[in-house]
Amino acid sequence: MNLFRKKPIEVIVASACATEAFYDTPTLKRSLNAFQLVTLGIGVVIGAGLFSLTGKVAAEDAGPGVVFSFVVSGIACAFAGLCYAEFASAVPVAGSAYSYSYATMGELLAWIIGWDLVMEYAIGAATVAVSWSAYFVKFCKQLHIDLPIQFALSPFDVETLPNGDKIHGIANLPAAVIVVLMSLLLIRGTKESALFNTVMVAVKLMIVLLVICIGWAYMNPANHTPMIPARIFEVVKGHGEYHFGWQGIITGAGLIFFAYIGFDAVSTAAQEAKNPQRDLPIGILGSLFICTILYILFSWVITGLAHYSEFRGVVDKLAPVATALSHLPKQFHWLQQLIIPAILAGFSSVIMVLLLGQSRVFITMSQDGLLPKMFSDIHPTRHTPWKSNSLFAVVVGCAVAFLPGNSFGEMCSVGTLLAFVLVCIGVIVLRRTNPDLPRKFRCPWVPVVPIIGALLCLGMMAFLPKDTWWRLFIWMAVGLIIFFAYSRKRSKLENNGKS
Repeated sequence: MNLFRKKPIEVIVASACATEAFYDTPTLKRSLNAFQLVTLGIGVVIGAGLFSLTGKVAAEDAGPGVVFSFVVSGIACAFAGLCYAEFASAVPVAGSAYSYSYATMGELLAWIIGWDLVMEYAIGAATVAVSWSAYFVKFCKQLHIDLPIQFALSPFDVETLPNGDKIHGIANLPAAVIVVLMSLLLIRGTKESALFNTVMVAVKLMIVLLVICIGWAYMNPANHTPMIPARIFEVVKGHGEYHFGWQGIITGAGLIFFAYIGFDAVSTAAQEAKNPQRDLPIGILGSLFICTILYILFSWVITGLAHYSEFRGVVDKLAPVATALSHLPKQFHWLQQLIIPAILAGFSSVIMVLLLGQSRVFITMSQDGLLPKMFSDIHPTRHTPWKSNSLFAVVVGCAVAFLPGNSFGEMCSVGTLLAFVLVCIGVIVLRRTNPDLPRKFRCPWVPVVPIIGALLCLGMMAFLPKDTWWRLFIWMAVGLIIFFAYSRKRSKLENNGKS
């Protein structure tokens, strides 16, 4: 068997553009415009990273130079984003990097990337849902509502109270509930989901802009001096590390990179875009540009309000922003009360977009015969993949309810970086194999830009923790077993090209 057989571009594009009459079955409804695709990207990119990662990187790695860390990381994302934009305009299908790899590098690599993306979206949604639960408990306390903490923790988690008492969890119900609610919203309809996402994005952008506009007038210039603190050597738990200086800025850029991950989810909505060839590049690059500007401005204001040393040692993820806002005059302390609702809004849209991306990758893999047909079944009236959404609601919901919160680990998305690498390489391959393929957006300076993008992503992958790699290898091993035992025999390319 040819494990590297490729799916013809013409077949991919034709299947994406086919109507219900052609398939004699419901299809995804094209209801998203360029603006909604941009908000989709902003909805998934602006989340916990903006409110917590800024303080962490400033305190431990870059100081006020965290601004430069965002610039470096944004540039790295831009290289991958340009490659995604060309693919999205040339191959406007819901499978994202999976479909791009299928067209350029063959079925086996496509399966690996598709299987990997499913893991990344699932872990991402689960991680954010657990954080959403923690902030929901804080929000309830603001309203003087005391939720039993044991119902906001998994059975494996233990919370130590200020008096020393320990409370063992029963189930993390808020995390499970938000996953189910976002799944039900996705089942309800893409248009309704996009409207919800737009509202949530508007809420958190309003808070972000308020922090920037109000905080700008009260920054202390001394907090930005020096902009790049001198490099120091520190021994922590027997392990020596360098902090600050330009090395700290680059280290911070590697950490901050993961605050950007998610813009690729825009490409998974290709078959629901009204004009995908034009609007997908706008959605991908537009959301990246807006988020980068907001990250830079936000980090500048936060480190200007409070000295970066004030963030160090803060355990609570909310505290860095709250610490900075405490330097505002008393008449603006109401802004602190809006931070938690903004984070809840931000997390909700992140969870929804990640679950959307996950189901759209499953749809495409199912349509290619690599997964059971049920995953590509579309609701006759809602025009949504309701069976896939239901499955992920149960699986991810149970995971966040009953597995330990820290088991999901730090969201060092090695798999997403791997997808970025293959997309960058795929642009070069596609230029050589299909030079005349219509492209409404062309990545500039090929192959220079894709090569730089691939090298930057490979470099970041090389410095990821070992447990991240083990998690990837175990998941990939399971995926390969499924591929050889089930998928390759049922591949539509294998069965007389019936795709």
